[in-house]
Amino acid sequence: MINAIALDIDGTITDNKRRLCPNAIEAIQNAERMGIPVIIVTGNILAFSKFLSMLLGTTGGLVAENGGVIQCDDKKFVLGDIKKSKKAYKYLETLYPVQMVEHSFERVSEIALYRNVSSKLIKEALKEYDVEIYDSGFAVHLTDPEVNKGSSLLKLLKNKGISSEEVLAVGDSENDLDFLKIAGVKVAVANAHPELKAIADYVTKKPYGNGVKEVLERFVK
Repeated sequence: MINAIALDIDGTITDNKRRLCPNAIEAIQNAERMGIPVIIVTGNILAFSKFLSMLLGTTGGLVAENGGVIQCDDKKFVLGDIKKSKKAYKYLETLYPVQMVEHSFERVSEIALYRNVSSKLIKEALKEYDVEIYDSGFAVHLTDPEVNKGSSLLKLLKNKGISSEEVLAVGDSENDLDFLKIAGVKVAVANAHPELKAIADYVTKKPYGNGVKEVLERFVK
């Protein structure tokens, strides 16, 4: 039985230009009306995630900064150590013209970079540093390897009294692997990274937010 839905944002409920899909919004609000809480699980900063949650009407809580920050009810927890990312970034600056994404001053657990330098080069350069590197398709994230979307989602679910087996999770990129792995129903949208499709229980026929609507109509009744 599905008792919660965990959704990535960029590339999952948005298109490749980060525009929200009206069909995804409708499906999310239908699930909430049925009493099934929707949890936002994202690489975005907490403030953006809270604002989006308010607009969408989601009630399940937030996992932000790739698991570095969670908000459950009115409580906020910073789980990632940004000092690891800052050390790696300082070194990376000596090699490549890397640049932090907009609003980076609000990040408290990780660093996100524009994709002007490939994630492959960044991973190679930082292989001796204590950071995990994700390419979301929208940014390259330098994160604390002690946390991820999956481990932080488990903490949030524990606070909510929800089993991970009761969760339907939907994502599109490599930084979504960890939270899909812990979910009872794993879903990759049609535009998803091949690694995500390989572990998914269901791959949608439609991409982006239209895929989210497709799967919620199929599994949430």
